Amino acid sequence: MDLETRELRYFVAVAEELHFGRAADRLGIAQPPLSRAIRQLEHRLGVRLLDRDRRGVALTEAGRVLLREARLALDAVTAAARRTRRAGDSRRPLVLVTKAGASHELLRRLLDAVANAPDAVPVEVLLCEVGEQAGLLRDGTADVAIMHRPYDDLAGFDTEDLFVEGQVAILPRTHPLAEREKLVLADVQDVPDLPIARWPRLDGSYPDGPGPEVRTQSKLAQLVALGRTLLVIPASSRAWQWPEHVAVPVVDAPDVTTVLAWQPSTTSLAVASLVRTAAGLREGT
Repeated sequence: MDLETRELRYFVAVAEELHFGRAADRLGIAQPPLSRAIRQLEHRLGVRLLDRDRRGVALTEAGRVLLREARLALDAVTAAARRTRRAGDSRRPLVLVTKAGASHELLRRLLDAVANAPDAVPVEVLLCEVGEQAGLLRDGTADVAIMHRPYDDLAGFDTEDLFVEGQVAILPRTHPLAEREKLVLADVQDVPDLPIARWPRLDGSYPDGPGPEVRTQSKLAQLVALGRTLLVIPASSRAWQWPEHVAVPVVDAPDVTTVLAWQPSTTSLAVASLVRTAAGLREGT
């Protein structure tokens, strides 16, 4: 049985709002046809998606499954349309997404090498925050991404390993640990006056701990400068380091691999050229 994207959009709106009136306003339609569409969808699927009573609307277990799957399906449809439009525009630049401040030297070298290649294609750099590259690749906003294993979500992408590096602790310049030549993880994982910053996991949740929840580089940089937190990051990501910060190698931290990632379904010659150029940089190091 085929489901229409219209039906999925209607259901997602109701499932997210848990209110038919607000969902109808969001969709720009009247409430009665929305209610009929959801009842018809339940009839076609043969399951109840929503529990309705005087207190409101709640998702059933089947409804929670459809919400998850419908979001993925609608994202895929949007991404397909975006990638198709981009493929049909021969004048468009290749979009490369990377975390702001990450792998700065590699990015500079890659852009220089691409510009000097015989089949050079204009490259637009899209800077993002922590963990956003995967979504921008999947929804067709970006063509390729610079990402980091094991921290970033690489599921479903083709990748080219570029280089492996160690990690450093970014500390307030005035903290005693900043005077050390090197550190181990045990030195930074339980500092009473300087709790380690908590980054989001791949699912968006945060690990437990006393440190602040961070997602943006600017917030993190200021918290470190104020003496409120520390963090451990790949050594090449210290390009955004402030004068109030000090970077100290963490000698037993796991290595981080910087990779170039792209959708395996792409047939773009420009993407293939960029991957070859990036591989050439790795081999030339």
